[in-house]
Amino acid sequence: GVLELCALTTLIGGDKYGYELADLLGQKMDISEGSVYPMLKRLQNDGYFESYLMESPNGPARKYYRITQKGREHQLQLQTQWYEFLGQVNSFFEGVEK
Repeated sequence: GVLELCALTTLIGGDKYGYELADLLGQKMDISEGSVYPMLKRLQNDGYFESYLMESPNGPARKYYRITQKGREHQLQLQTQWYEFLGQVNSFFEGVEK
């Protein structure tokens, strides 16, 4: 779910093409490009993204992804769950005797 949250959050900042999104995620976390594309396909099938083709000056057209309203709502839900999880983990660590 964390990769999904990061992808959705990245797209809130604006549309990205597949490689660009994979590269941005890969700069911040240790993931393979091959794990990003199946996730993008699933998120698109679930209605969280829309995609469209745009001509590229440097080669073939690129497939861009745009977050939908449903995707924004899902991102907010995942982000809330993430912060709740972090709070629980922090509470655990604070309660462990050293």
